[in-house]
Amino acid sequence: MKEKVQEVLDTIRPTLQADGGDIELVDVVDGVVKVRLRGACGHCPMSQMTLKNGVEARLKEQIPEVVAVEEVP
Repeated sequence: MKEKVQEVLDTIRPTLQADGGDIELVDVVDGVVKVRLRGACGHCPMSQMTLKNGVEARLKEQIPEVVAVEEVP
């Protein structure tokens, strides 16, 4: 499942990079995807909205086993 998640994140990454940010896959545990936001995304006040409404929604849509996405420090 980790490989599938990475593939989906790779499709999202260019959008984040266009705004000066990035996303790193840390781990996948029991359907919970743990990521680290980098660059501008790490300090953006809208990062949680991006994480839930963008990243989490896309992952759940393409990988039904994903139950949540969490940011880790």
